[in-house]
Amino acid sequence: MSRRKLYELHKYQWRMIEWVLKTPKCALWAGVGLGKTVTTLTAIQTLLLKKQAKKVLIVAPLRVAKFVWPSEINNWEHLHQLRHVVLHGSKKYREELLNTSCEIHIINKEMVTWLVEEMSKRGHWPYDTIVIDESTCVKSPKSKRFKSLRLAYKHTLRMIQLSATPAPNGLLDLWSQMHLLDAGTRLGRTMTAYKDTYFVGDYMGFNFVPKPGAPEQIYKKVEDKCLTLTSEDYLELPKRTHNTISLEMSPKLLAAYLELEKEFVLELETGTITASQAAVLSGKLLQFCGGAIYLSEEDKIALANIGDTDHWVEVSLQKIEALRDLVDEMAGQPLLVAYNYKHELKRLLREFPKGRVLSTKQDEDDWNAKKIPLMFVHPASCGHGLNLQYGGSNLVWFGTTWNLEHYDQLIGRLDRQGQTDPVFIHHLIFKGSIEERVMLRLQNKSITQEELLTAMKDSYKERK
Repeated sequence: MSRRKLYELHKYQWRMIEWVLKTPKCALWAGVGLGKTVTTLTAIQTLLLKKQAKKVLIVAPLRVAKFVWPSEINNWEHLHQLRHVVLHGSKKYREELLNTSCEIHIINKEMVTWLVEEMSKRGHWPYDTIVIDESTCVKSPKSKRFKSLRLAYKHTLRMIQLSATPAPNGLLDLWSQMHLLDAGTRLGRTMTAYKDTYFVGDYMGFNFVPKPGAPEQIYKKVEDKCLTLTSEDYLELPKRTHNTISLEMSPKLLAAYLELEKEFVLELETGTITASQAAVLSGKLLQFCGGAIYLSEEDKIALANIGDTDHWVEVSLQKIEALRDLVDEMAGQPLLVAYNYKHELKRLLREFPKGRVLSTKQDEDDWNAKKIPLMFVHPASCGHGLNLQYGGSNLVWFGTTWNLEHYDQLIGRLDRQGQTDPVFIHHLIFKGSIEERVMLRLQNKSITQEELLTAMKDSYKERK
């Protein structure tokens, strides 16, 4: 007897399938929880049955490739005919799997370059259809992954890009994704041409912002390739509440924060700051707010000489204490705690030894079975392909992140179809700190390095 379940597609999912069938190279920008995976597989099955596709390659984040896509195929009765294999393991094993007689190959995004090179050696690109799950993995035009997929473009008849947040860092993120759909027809043959047409940068060539009216022009250019659906429009979800828990720094902590802020702002105003350096500078202030900070290279060398290997120093327990109050308030209700840095996790496990770190499928299953009252999660590692809506409805951001994609994706693990309780998103935020600025920009869906630099400068000047 089959263990597979019947899946009743929603009206909006049939719309997504129709879009894929009529648009050979397209993007599905669909919110978290709208069932992009099962919908795409249903579309693939239709294409295979109609002989409009013969061999399909699915590219996804590692965990999603290994577990989520195979699980969806195996779970649903209407997909049971889809033969698939996950290309993983050693190089020799992957090469053997390539010879497997099945319609669908699933591979993690890190292996794309290897696959293109391997097929080039064999003199044959077998995939007429490519699915890119979380298409932001190709948003950088300098990445080997993008360059490899661009080589496969002319040999591919269909491409389906999936994302809930296609432009997490701004509209510059769209060029590479669109280029893989139309070879530069809509947004320009090169990234330089795209920037010159729609953006303006500062005198150093950094911090590009859209020209007046450019966003509307870009949207108009790509609308025939992109179907956009939001979770709010199509899902009947329990109410979501964002709860900001404002914290006051102690006088001693505030003085130290202001000194650190002053040092970094002066560096911003007097030096030539790249985007990567800007991330480091803003990250230092966010670390400080979390209660610990990584040391400078000079300090690391000095400490290494005396046997210290942690390379970070604790500056405050205030946020830990605020989290403890929240845990007590939960009175045993399951609580997800999002952290950003390794030293945050070490300190959290020290203070909450009964807490558990989400790292395996078993952790996910135990959470959904409500066996874990307190679980620590990192947004970058658990944003994709996880279903956490059955184990609880409370998430607290211990540290603040400027990564909009990670922020939205993690919240979407709880606030998605299947959730039966009102969802509460708690934010531990220090008053007057960079955390308030970052939160404002998260709410406005406009996180960029330029925004962060401006936030830091504005905050400092307001104090003066």
